[in-house]
Amino acid sequence: MLQGRNFLSIEEFTSDEINQIFALAIKLKDLTKREIKHRLLEGKTIAMIFQKPSNRTRLSFEVGISQLGASAITVRNDEIQMGGREPIQDVARTISRYVDGVVIRANSHKDIEQFAKFASVPVINGLSDESHPCQAMADLLTIYEHKKALRGKKLVYIGDGNNVCYSLVQLANILGLKTVVSCPKGYEPLNWNVEGICKTEIVYDPIEAAHEADVIYTDVWTSMGQEEEREKRLREFSNYTIDNKIMKSAKTDAIFMHCLPAHRGEEVSGEVFESGQSVVFDQAENRLHAQKAILALVIEGAIVF
Repeated sequence: MLQGRNFLSIEEFTSDEINQIFALAIKLKDLTKREIKHRLLEGKTIAMIFQKPSNRTRLSFEVGISQLGASAITVRNDEIQMGGREPIQDVARTISRYVDGVVIRANSHKDIEQFAKFASVPVINGLSDESHPCQAMADLLTIYEHKKALRGKKLVYIGDGNNVCYSLVQLANILGLKTVVSCPKGYEPLNWNVEGICKTEIVYDPIEAAHEADVIYTDVWTSMGQEEEREKRLREFSNYTIDNKIMKSAKTDAIFMHCLPAHRGEEVSGEVFESGQSVVFDQAENRLHAQKAILALVIEGAIVF
């Protein structure tokens, strides 16, 4: 049962629960394409708190909330100064009295956990420094659409073992994909070698890692809040650019993925980004459908059409 649950980290969910979300996401995407209304959250109100800038997260959630028949209220961090002007637990208990769910894009994962501890409505992680579970859901939905299966597929993430990487390999492992991460030493994903948390293979040579891959995935080398490390990271990741050489090591029908925004010429060449193997904008679109399914299930529960 997903109703009333928070959606903070992938490891909190079973494969059956994840598949329930996927099934609804596929249904809602079909209804959207056929322009059939699906106002599953009619009359509900969702608050969205953003401590970090956002493009896809804010737009996909706001559009999705509207399509589900609910209202979205966006709150900027400078307006509430959560944890500064007012304690997180007080903000959580107050906002819970007004709305039916909360989406938070936060600097610290611990802040989201603190908020969820005191909130009395479902809380959804729209991105934190540790994880990005909604992005991972959209990513695996995209892989399924293009590969017609998940179990047994080889997913290779090349680049910084950041929050996106962490959630991606967590979810892929739960659903039976083979996961490989290729990065410079010292940039492995959080808890990558802890059994049952983020178990994946680390291959430091990106060409070797990409061998016979079904999916090649990357993200920016320098995330928000790491700007002072940019020059150092550019040097240390210089051999990890996804280019045609790396793509040729993968299967001929491999797809290229990126959660965006992308820095052409750094983590990916412009040629690969714009190639026929690139599905980055399918990923971006699927944020909408995956998040609608998450919202509907954690707020309303069982959905019957």
